[in-house]
Amino acid sequence: MKTGIIILAAGESSRLGYPKQIARYKDKTLLQYAIDAANGSKAEKKVLVLGAFKDEIKKTFSGASIPNIPNPNWGKGMASTLIKGLEYLQKINPVDQVIIMLCDQPFVDSKLLNKLIATQKKTGKGIVACEYSKTFGVPILFGNAYFEELMKLTGDEGAKKIAQAHSDDLELVSFPKGKTDVDTEADLRDLNL
Repeated sequence: MKTGIIILAAGESSRLGYPKQIARYKDKTLLQYAIDAANGSKAEKKVLVLGAFKDEIKKTFSGASIPNIPNPNWGKGMASTLIKGLEYLQKINPVDQVIIMLCDQPFVDSKLLNKLIATQKKTGKGIVACEYSKTFGVPILFGNAYFEELMKLTGDEGAKKIAQAHSDDLELVSFPKGKTDVDTEADLRDLNL
């Protein structure tokens, strides 16, 4: 099974007031944590999808470190960014499954991403999601049986609704630290305490 990873990093971080992708936690940007996690994982293909502030964000990481593409339609919502990434992964050498991740969960690491891949292999389930705060979400893995549904998402619809609709084919991996994400200055302050 060939695995791809899409890092969604196209949003404008309106609540934070500046690009969260370049917000710093310890010695790295939030985006660099996501790139390092993806690159350290067993996934064969990766893509980072940028949108708002892409030129400013690109200055903060080595362009050669991960394939990155722009989503000129980022303003239409998260779904357009996911679709752009999936189209990229499927172009030349298609993947069998994809992990969708964000750039604002600093505790996501390659071990967790590999656990999603291993859990899929062990259980045979078509969807493997992270469980935290009495819910589940990203990072989330989808087998290619769901790619068509993912391609039909619109606006700010996330992939979670697809997972909810197919709960019989869903496996959860415990990730308590998944509840930590950065949306506001207060979130960032709390994280850096």
